[in-house]
Amino acid sequence: MATKNIAGVNIDVNEEGYLTNHAQWSREIGEAIAKEEEIKLTEQHWNVLEFLQKEVKENGALPTIRRLTKSGIVDTKTLYQLFPNGPLKKASKIAGLEKPASCV
Repeated sequence: MATKNIAGVNIDVNEEGYLTNHAQWSREIGEAIAKEEEIKLTEQHWNVLEFLQKEVKENGALPTIRRLTKSGIVDTKTLYQLFPNGPLKKASKIAGLEKPASCV
Protein backbone atom coordinates (compact mmCIF):
# COMPACT_ATOMS: atom_id res chain seq x y z
CA MET A 1 0.00 0.00 0.00
CA ALA A 2 1.29 3.44 -0.88
CA THR A 3 0.96 6.66 1.03
CA LYS A 4 0.60 10.15 -0.33
CA ASN A 5 0.83 13.49 1.39
CA ILE A 6 -2.46 15.27 0.76
CA ALA A 7 -3.24 18.56 2.50
CA GLY A 8 -0.30 17.98 4.84
CA VAL A 9 -1.47 14.52 5.95
CA ASN A 10 -0.01 11.15 4.94
CA ILE A 11 -2.93 9.20 3.44
CA ASP A 12 -3.11 5.53 2.39
CA VAL A 13 -3.86 5.31 -1.33
CA ASN A 14 -3.87 2.70 -4.06
CA GLU A 15 -1.85 2.92 -7.29
CA GLU A 16 -4.49 5.20 -8.85
CA GLY A 17 -4.62 7.63 -5.93
CA TYR A 18 -7.93 6.48 -4.42
CA LEU A 19 -8.01 6.44 -0.62
CA THR A 20 -7.88 2.93 0.80
CA ASN A 21 -9.04 4.06 4.24
CA HIS A 22 -12.07 6.36 4.07
CA ALA A 23 -11.64 7.21 7.77
CA GLN A 24 -8.62 9.32 6.73
CA TRP A 25 -10.79 11.54 4.52
CA SER A 26 -11.73 15.11 5.48
CA ARG A 27 -13.14 18.07 3.58
CA GLU A 28 -9.62 19.52 3.35
CA ILE A 29 -8.36 16.31 1.76
CA GLY A 30 -11.33 16.34 -0.63
CA GLU A 31 -10.51 19.92 -1.60
CA ALA A 32 -6.84 19.00 -2.20
CA ILE A 33 -7.79 16.01 -4.37
CA ALA A 34 -10.24 18.20 -6.32
CA LYS A 35 -7.49 20.74 -6.91
CA GLU A 36 -5.26 17.96 -8.31
CA GLU A 37 -8.16 17.02 -10.61
CA GLU A 38 -8.48 20.70 -11.60
CA ILE A 39 -11.95 21.03 -10.08
CA LYS A 40 -12.97 23.98 -7.91
CA LEU A 41 -15.57 22.66 -5.51
CA THR A 42 -18.90 24.47 -5.19
CA GLU A 43 -21.93 23.74 -3.03
CA GLN A 44 -23.33 21.62 -5.87
CA HIS A 45 -20.13 19.52 -5.92
CA TRP A 46 -20.41 19.00 -2.16
CA ASN A 47 -24.04 17.88 -2.53
CA VAL A 48 -22.90 15.14 -4.91
CA LEU A 49 -19.95 14.13 -2.71
CA GLU A 50 -22.11 13.96 0.41
CA PHE A 51 -24.74 11.90 -1.43
CA LEU A 52 -22.09 9.40 -2.54
CA GLN A 53 -20.72 9.10 0.98
CA LYS A 54 -24.22 8.64 2.42
CA GLU A 55 -25.05 5.93 -0.12
CA VAL A 56 -21.83 4.02 0.63
CA LYS A 57 -22.44 4.28 4.38
CA GLU A 58 -26.05 3.11 4.11
CA ASN A 59 -25.76 0.56 1.29
CA GLY A 60 -22.12 -0.48 1.32
CA ALA A 61 -21.62 0.42 -2.34
CA LEU A 62 -21.40 3.39 -4.65
CA PRO A 63 -24.62 4.27 -6.47
CA THR A 64 -24.73 4.16 -10.23
CA ILE A 65 -24.82 7.39 -12.23
CA ARG A 66 -28.46 6.61 -12.93
CA ARG A 67 -29.26 6.34 -9.21
CA LEU A 68 -27.37 9.56 -8.54
CA THR A 69 -29.20 11.52 -11.23
CA LYS A 70 -32.60 10.04 -10.25
CA SER A 71 -32.02 11.16 -6.64
CA GLY A 72 -32.75 14.79 -7.53
CA ILE A 73 -29.31 15.90 -6.32
CA VAL A 74 -28.10 16.66 -9.86
CA ASP A 75 -29.15 15.99 -13.43
CA THR A 76 -26.95 14.09 -15.88
CA LYS A 77 -25.81 17.12 -17.88
CA THR A 78 -24.82 19.04 -14.75
CA LEU A 79 -23.05 16.00 -13.28
CA TYR A 80 -20.82 15.81 -16.37
CA GLN A 81 -20.17 19.55 -16.14
CA LEU A 82 -19.24 19.33 -12.46
CA PHE A 83 -16.98 16.29 -12.89
CA PRO A 84 -15.85 16.16 -16.54
CA ASN A 85 -14.24 13.06 -18.10
CA GLY A 86 -15.68 10.42 -15.81
CA PRO A 87 -18.02 12.00 -13.29
CA LEU A 88 -18.56 9.06 -10.95
CA LYS A 89 -14.87 8.15 -11.06
CA LYS A 90 -13.73 11.70 -10.20
CA ALA A 91 -16.46 12.34 -7.63
CA SER A 92 -15.66 9.07 -5.85
CA LYS A 93 -11.97 9.90 -5.72
CA ILE A 94 -12.62 13.38 -4.30
CA ALA A 95 -15.10 11.92 -1.78
CA GLY A 96 -12.43 9.52 -0.53
CA LEU A 97 -14.30 6.46 -1.78
CA GLU A 98 -13.22 3.49 -3.84
CA LYS A 99 -13.05 3.55 -7.61
CA PRO A 100 -16.40 2.56 -9.11
CA ALA A 101 -16.44 -1.05 -10.28
CA SER A 102 -17.89 0.04 -13.63
CA CYS A 103 -14.80 2.19 -14.39
CA VAL A 104 -11.89 0.46 -16.07
